[in-house]
Amino acid sequence: MPLSEHEQKLLEQLEKQLHEDDPKFASSMGSDPGRSWSTRHLVIGVLATLAGVLLLLVGVTIQSIPVGVLGFVVMGAGVYFATMRSSVPGKGKSGGTAGKPGKSRSSFMSNLEERWDERHRGDP
Repeated sequence: MPLSEHEQKLLEQLEKQLHEDDPKFASSMGSDPGRSWSTRHLVIGVLATLAGVLLLLVGVTIQSIPVGVLGFVVMGAGVYFATMRSSVPGKGKSGGTAGKPGKSRSSFMSNLEERWDERHRGDP
């Protein structure tokens, strides 16, 4: 079920406020707008993983431990590369709050309280 425009705006405001209040936590949650999934990384990673699996199978077939270990390492590197997130050029962080984190936090909380009160009153 898609979100309404009002809900989308509220979600965007909450995300923006989270980035301003605690950028380290926001980036650890993976919602940083400056980073995204790369199709190229995914394709190369999947191909490397398949090559690693094949190399591992070849190592088992010819009973060569070094070839099997190399296949396992290539497979692991492929999975890592496929799940990496890359920087999107031109989408850096804009501005931010340099001065008063306490003020933005209290305004954030007051905005949440106002929205909570509006819901209980039945206001949209």
